[in-house]
Amino acid sequence: MNENLLLAFGLTLFAGLSTGIGSAIALVTTRTNTKFLSIALGFSAGVMIYVSFVEILSKARHVLTEEMGLVSGSWITAASFFGGILLIGLIDKLIPNVENPHEIKRVEEMELKIKNRRLKRLGLFTALVIGLHNFPEGLATFIAALDDPALGIAIAVAIAIHNIPEGIAVSVPIYFATGSRKKAFWLSFSSGLAEPVGALVGYLLLMPFMNPLMFGILFGIVAGIMVFISLDELLPAAEEYGEHHLSIYGLVAGMAVMAISLLLFV
Repeated sequence: MNENLLLAFGLTLFAGLSTGIGSAIALVTTRTNTKFLSIALGFSAGVMIYVSFVEILSKARHVLTEEMGLVSGSWITAASFFGGILLIGLIDKLIPNVENPHEIKRVEEMELKIKNRRLKRLGLFTALVIGLHNFPEGLATFIAALDDPALGIAIAVAIAIHNIPEGIAVSVPIYFATGSRKKAFWLSFSSGLAEPVGALVGYLLLMPFMNPLMFGILFGIVAGIMVFISLDELLPAAEEYGEHHLSIYGLVAGMAVMAISLLLFV
């Protein structure tokens, strides 16, 4: 695993800093391409759901049943999966709805040019909340890439797509408050640093204790985190940005691309 360490950190950094893509969209365009975002978010959800159930959860169960036996290993796999859902669900629950970074924002709102301190605080708080929310996503990307670089690349791309609307969500209120597109861009871009920080903290805390049992549990948790993100954030956002069928087309395309990718590496 150690030989993949730099790649794992690099992929996590790429995924996190993709909030900057959303910021750039808000900075240089005057109109939100809602159809593209709807398809892209659906695609991201399809990749994450498929890889979670077919590859990551399966790998977790294989490792844990080898270590703990069929019955105990299967129970620990299920507990790890729902533990991951509980972890990300609790983080999501702590975010007030009005300041939730996954509330839909559009680039057109940048033209309102409303300036007040409350909106600046809202934007800064949204950046902080995105940091907290992205922390386990960074760990998920890192752990997957550490074991399997090809799998890590797929997850990093899916999470990068998912981070684009988050970049817009930070940029809009910051621009409202300051009138500065540059400030909006850099604060949003910086909020994505939480993902590599999550990877770093995970590495420092967990690697000294890493063994097959810990690895299997972490993979189960990662699967739960990604399924929750897909069902609670990506698909609802995809449908709100565009037509219902576009998000489903993106979902199926994401699953198909992930399936083909995994088959090519068998």
